[in-house]
Amino acid sequence: MAREVTHEERGPAVLDDDDKGDDGLIYVCRCGLSDSKPLCDGSHNATTDEEDGVVYKYANDDADGERRAIDEIVYEDE
Repeated sequence: MAREVTHEERGPAVLDDDDKGDDGLIYVCRCGLSDSKPLCDGSHNATTDEEDGVVYKYANDDADGERRAIDEIVYEDE
């Protein structure tokens, strides 16, 4: 499974002790759907039934948005 996610940030996020959860760990989003990027907010739960080998796009990069399978990601020539 893969998903296309639009990222708009142009720099790094600085994490500190305030970003730690109750267990003292920092959880970083890897699915691309978190509303609190770069931190995980549990949005990855929407991806549990994605099929291997399929690329998905979630409307507005939102875990609650409509999910659809896409054939490919096409890059615009620069």
